[in-house]
Amino acid sequence: MPPHTVTLGLVQMAMRRDKASNVAKARAAIADAARRGAEIVCLPELFASPYFCQVQDPDLFELAEPVPGPTSEAIAAAAKEHHVAVVTPLFERRAAGIYHNSLVVYGPDGAALGMYRKMHIPDDPLFYEKYYFTPGDLGFVTVRTPAATLGPLICWDQWYPEAARVTALQGAQILCYPTAIAWHPKEKARFGAEQLSAWQTIQRSHAIANGVFVAAVNRVGHEGPADGGLDFWGHSFVADPFGVVLAEAGEGEETLVVPLDLSRQEDVRRNWPFLRDRRIDAYGGIASRFGGRASP
Repeated sequence: MPPHTVTLGLVQMAMRRDKASNVAKARAAIADAARRGAEIVCLPELFASPYFCQVQDPDLFELAEPVPGPTSEAIAAAAKEHHVAVVTPLFERRAAGIYHNSLVVYGPDGAALGMYRKMHIPDDPLFYEKYYFTPGDLGFVTVRTPAATLGPLICWDQWYPEAARVTALQGAQILCYPTAIAWHPKEKARFGAEQLSAWQTIQRSHAIANGVFVAAVNRVGHEGPADGGLDFWGHSFVADPFGVVLAEAGEGEETLVVPLDLSRQEDVRRNWPFLRDRRIDAYGGIASRFGGRASP
């Protein structure tokens, strides 16, 4: 097939306590990515604030906003100003007592093209997300932008092959994972390298198994007390449909702008026809928690 190039921007940034400064930084990064040719820009998970899920504090629900709200409207305006689509993660206040870890994809005209609410919610030390977030109820979705069809997912979702598969089967060309993943500083020396490798490996495997591009965009910097907290490791990256890493950031603030040849998807799927050879008649057990078997 002839080349069909789309340019993707990933904004890897550190967050401050002040929401307005984080939004302003994101808007500046969107402008920079657009100047460098990006047609789609992806921001990190919960980019408007520090990663507040390190503690369980009811006052932190005040960070949530309705959609539309001030943060989403500011990013929608930036999308329109710079004529790019923007994947915009948000702490969504849906109703009193119902909050989601969400994202909205805004189109180049500033209009909302689609919403996704995080489906898999973790609960680990310093990642107390179940305290704050109601699990998503929109299912796995795809969002058509003028440049490409996105499959938006969020952070913990990236460890689940089922999420990637279902989204790919809906026609996603690019799986996009806004992320907030970090090392516990005291564990970094012992486990850091293998944790980072596992994170990259699972996402590259989604690219290979599904024949899609995968983009992961993380935050950076230390957040929390100096003698604890979290070190967000950055390393935002883009992999092609055979898992080849096309670009990878380091551990500082950086905006990647990466051209993607979408015709690569057709070429890979023709030669590695995993979707063709799936045994859809034999997968009933996947809907069981453990040890399940499909009914005859």
